[in-house]
Parts: sequence; C-alpha cells; structure tokens
Amino acid sequence: MFFVSLHSVYCIWFEPFQCKRNEDELEIIQYEAAQRTTSVDHVSCRQVVKGLQYFSGIWLGVEWDDPQRGKHDGTYEGTQYFKCRHPRGGSFIRPNKANFGVDFLTAVKGRYGLNEKQDAQNGIENTCVFGKKTVEFVGRDSIEKKQSQLHRLVHISVHECTVSHAGQKEEISGTCANIRHIDLSKNLVAYWDTVIDIASQVPNLETLDISGNKMKFPSTSISKSSAFSKLTTLALNQTEITWTEVLLCAPGWPVLEELYLTSNNITVLERPDNVLQTLKLLDLSNNQLLDGSQLHLIGHLPRLEQLILTNNGIPSVHFPDADFGCKTKMFPSLKRLAINDNKISQWSSINELEKLPSLQVLECRNNPLMDTEKNPETLRQLIIAKISQLEVLNKSEIFPDERRGAELDYRKIFGKDWLAAGGHWDPVRNKPSEEFLAAHPRYPSLCLKYGAPEEGELKGQQPLTLKNQLLSKRPEMVKAFPSSMTIQRVKGLLYRLLRIPGSELKLSYESSKLKGKEVELDNDLKPLQFYSIENGDSVLVRW
Repeated sequence: MFFVSLHSVYCIWFEPFQCKRNEDELEIIQYEAAQRTTSVDHVSCRQVVKGLQYFSGIWLGVEWDDPQRGKHDGTYEGTQYFKCRHPRGGSFIRPNKANFGVDFLTAVKGRYGLNEKQDAQNGIENTCVFGKKTVEFVGRDSIEKKQSQLHRLVHISVHECTVSHAGQKEEISGTCANIRHIDLSKNLVAYWDTVIDIASQVPNLETLDISGNKMKFPSTSISKSSAFSKLTTLALNQTEITWTEVLLCAPGWPVLEELYLTSNNITVLERPDNVLQTLKLLDLSNNQLLDGSQLHLIGHLPRLEQLILTNNGIPSVHFPDADFGCKTKMFPSLKRLAINDNKISQWSSINELEKLPSLQVLECRNNPLMDTEKNPETLRQLIIAKISQLEVLNKSEIFPDERRGAELDYRKIFGKDWLAAGGHWDPVRNKPSEEFLAAHPRYPSLCLKYGAPEEGELKGQQPLTLKNQLLSKRPEMVKAFPSSMTIQRVKGLLYRLLRIPGSELKLSYESSKLKGKEVELDNDLKPLQFYSIENGDSVLVRW
C-alpha cells in the first residue's frame, strides 16, 4: 500500500516497537509491510515504522524516493529504527502527515468528474450573474455527463492520482467494461499483485503504463493467467524491476509487443527462454548494462524490431558469431537501434553493426566516436559507407545519391591503404591483410559494386581555393563580396566560373587566424556574415 500527498511519495515498512519515556508506554501501531505514502508534497519508499524513543506518540520511519529529502539512514541517537538504501534517505514523520491513497475506481471517478461533491456544485458552477441577469453556460453539463459515463471510456489516465489498491472485487469490471488503455503512472502501487488485481477486471486491456511506482515483484515464476491476455504494450519505467523479475512475470504477457524498462538500474540480462517471443520493441535506456556482450543474451528474440539502449555506458558492440563480411544470427528482425549517449569510441563497433541482417535505422549521437572527425558531415558519410542497409541515420533520411557519394568517397579515401595492405586490381593478386579487412570490412564489397579504385583516382588532390588556385588559372579578377551575399549566390558565381552546378558544390572556409580548421558553409540561405568570414579567409570548393 502507498501513501501520498501532492508532490511526494515514499514507501515504508511498519513493525511493532515499544519504548518508554517517563515510564509511560508509547502507543504502538502495526501496518502491512511495504506501504507507500506521500507527505508534505514529497514521495518516499519502503522502510520500517517503530516507536521513536524520547518523543511521545506514534512516528513513521520513511525513506524518500529523493534521498535529498532525508536526514539520516534510519538511525537516531545511536538506535537504528529502520534501514535505508541511501545513507541519508530516511526521516521520521507523524501519521497524520501521510496519505495512504485511494482505490482505482475512486481515482477514475475523481479524474473524470463523477463524484458527489462535483455534482452538488454543478448548479453553481454552470451559472454566472451579470448585474441582475443570470447567464447559464450551455454545454458543460453535457460534457460532464459524457465523461461520467465510465462504461464508454476506452482510454483512462489516473496519472498521479494516489492510486494504491484495486478496490472491491469486480467493481472495476462492472463500471468500466470497455477500458483498453490505462495510464497508472506515478501512483502508490506497492505490489505487482495489485496491478494484476486491476488488470484482471479489464479483459480487453491492450496498453498499460505503470511507470514511477516502486513495486515489489514476485520472486518465483508467475503462472499464466487471463489478466494480461490481450496486453501488447507495457511500461515499467522507474519501478526498480530487475531483468530476472521481468522474466518471472513474462509468462503472463503472452502477446506483448512493446516493453519499456527505462531507469531501473538494470545491470545484468538473462536469456529469455520461451517468453517475450512476440516482443517487437524493447526500451532499456538509462540503465547500467556497461558491457556490450550482455546484448548477446537477448539477441535471439525472433521478432524484435526496435532496441533502445540510450545511456547505458556501453563501450563497444560486437557479434563474435559472424566473420567479416558475414551476417550474425543475432537480432534477425532488428530494424531500429538507438545507442545514443554511450561510451562507444572505436570504429570497430560501427563495423559490427554491418553484421545485423535487417538494420535500417540507427541513432548513435553523443558517443566519443563522434569526436574523432572534425567535420560532422564526414563522420556521417563514413557511417553510411560502413553500414550497407542503413536508410536513416540520426533521424535524417539517407537518399540514394548521398549513399552513392559516401561509398565512392570511402572507396577513394582508403584506396592507398588498401593497396598498401595487399589489395590489387587483379582479382588473383588481390589479397588485402586481415588487419585491413577488420578496419574496413565493407571495402571488398564496395570494390565489387563500383570497381577497384584506379591509380589516377588515388593521387592526392588538394581542394581549390578561390584566392590562390581557382582565379590564378584565369585572367585575374578583383571582385568585392558583400557580407550580406548568401551562400547560394556565391555558388551561382562559381557556376559561371567552373560550369559546375551549385548542387554538386560543397563549400567551406578556412580562417586566416585559425589555420587548418575548416568550417562548412552548409546553409545556402545564410549570408557570409553568418559564418564570420573576414578579409583574408579562404573559401574551399569541392565537388
């Protein structure tokens, strides 16, 4: 059971404890263990309640969800009254400061306008007096009447409504027979059994969000029941569930397709045998997996199409069951992968993603690898060239022309390394080293697709600069460029000089004050002054 106030919740364990002060025995209370409550607008978690020495009356020992609200670890004046997970997460409060929550149906009626107090006030709230005239607001009664017809509701949200228990048996099914989607997030549910009690009265339940309820989950496998027989989407974010507990509960989710488990401090995975076989989306973001090899344990979910691993501290990804140029048997259906905000620093992890047979969409922002190239566009082109089936990178679609350009550039840039490693235009003599193939596993397939790079292509070419190279090969021209001139107009000038369409030109500039640092001129609609170009700077032209 939970207790709640407006903004905070805590869980508490209650145990009997007696102490004496001036020979007067203090009052003792005993509650069911693992209750949650809110008090003074803050939330706290499961702990113990005992009589507090030297202070009269009844006190509750609590551990706050936010440890900054606490003052100690459950110890006062040398006596440990209860234990906390955090060394300063505990406090003592009076029982009258605690709210133990309401049943599900009471919360629904309160949220959707079906309660006696509101009905009694409707006559007052629907009218307004202007001078001597009383004006009635038409429409409100009909809206509330519609909302109050609970049996018609399909979507129900009781987010932050202090729900702590299911209520009377069959009460929900007799009142809200058509519910399909429930948002029960950030309430005071303390037990998974409470969730089952609610769901068992909602036979058509398809979507359930129980996030933000720190619950006690079963320690043994749950037998199959009809409570979640139609459930396809389940959110268990911030519930402190472990992966082991997920697998123990999973037999009760026979048709589950989407499972959200963010921010649960999950550190270890296990192979899901005969469960979660219908899963299409798994969100494990903001956990602590830390080791990429943990992913191998969930790599055989047959229908998994989307995997979200954002902010897990993962340093690398690898699939040891497949050699260079081959596909892994893991994640056979995976189309979308998010590995943002991890610790991936080596290109070898990107090479490994080419082994995924169905990967189409990748998000990999905010990894140390992203800092290895000064130009973000260059980084993007390298990733595109390394993963052949990729269609969307970091939420930006990859068009055929971009892929072709990226692959041709990749083939050309690493052509000299290929030759030095034993590559050759003659297929019989083409024997690149294992080291080269490990660093560039797609290079052989690019040579098959576009042909091996010719010797002329591999000669170093410096970019042209307007000042030193481009104009020096033509009659000298002196032309003033106003700072308000757009990049599009600059490209128009270059077209007249070079006869190369502006769409094929890539412009950047090098500051005379910061040699070796290029800034891409990537927005045709921006003026030169937007990029802080000054006299003496060089514009670099590539096509």
